[in-house]
Amino acid sequence: MNDPRHQQDAPTTRLPRIDAPGAPGPADAPVPPGDRTPPAGTEGDRTPTLLEQMGGVPGIIASSVPVAVFVVVNLIAGLGPALWAALGAGALVLVWRLARRDPIQPAISGLLGVGIAALVARQTGEARGFYLPGLLTSAFFALAAIVSMIARWPLAGVIWNGINSRGMEWRQNRALLRAYTLATGILAVVFVSRVIVQGLLYDANAETWLGIARLAMGYPLLAVAILATVLIVRRAEGGVPRS
Repeated sequence: MNDPRHQQDAPTTRLPRIDAPGAPGPADAPVPPGDRTPPAGTEGDRTPTLLEQMGGVPGIIASSVPVAVFVVVNLIAGLGPALWAALGAGALVLVWRLARRDPIQPAISGLLGVGIAALVARQTGEARGFYLPGLLTSAFFALAAIVSMIARWPLAGVIWNGINSRGMEWRQNRALLRAYTLATGILAVVFVSRVIVQGLLYDANAETWLGIARLAMGYPLLAVAILATVLIVRRAEGGVPRS
C-alpha cells in the first residue's frame, strides 16, 4: 500500500509558464521606466482639435478682447488712446496664453491682425479704418466659399479633411460632396452677411455700431456655422460604409 505521507511529501514537477505572444502579463508586473508610453490611439498621441488649438472657449473669448477694448476706449477717449489700448490688450492676451501654456499661434495671429488694423486706422485717421481689414477678410472668404462650391471643391471639405489629414478621396463620394457643399454654403452666408451689415455701417461711418456688429458677428456667429458644419459632416460620414 502506498503511504499517504509519502504521497504528500513527493516532489512535484512544474512546467514553466509560456505566455502566447501578445498575451497580457500579470497585473502586478513592473513596467520599466522607459516603456511607460501610452498606447496608440490614446491621449498621448491624440491630435488636438481645432477648438483646443485655439485655447478652448476662454481662448476664443480672449481673442475678442482687443476689439472690445478698442470700441470702449474709442467711445471714451478717442482714436489715439483706443489704438494703443487695443495693442496693449492684444499683448496681454499673448502673455496670458504663455502663462497658461496654451498654443500661442492664435494669439500671435490676433496681435498681428490688431497691429494691421491699428495701422490702417492711423493712416486713414478714422476709427472705422480699424475694422476695414476684417471687412476685407470676410469678403475674401465669402468669395472663396462661393467659388469653391461652383468648382465642386467646397471649402469646408478642403479645410476639414486637411486638418484631419484624410486626403481628398471624399470628393468621390456624392453624399460627402453634398454635405460639404451645404456646409460651405452656411459659411458663405455667414461671411456674406458680415460684408453686407458691416459694409453698410462702414459706409455710414457708424463706428460704434460697426464695432458692436464686429463682435456680435465674429466668433459667436462663426461658432454656430462651425457647429452646423460638424453636425452635417458627421451625419454624412455615418452613412458611408467603412472599408
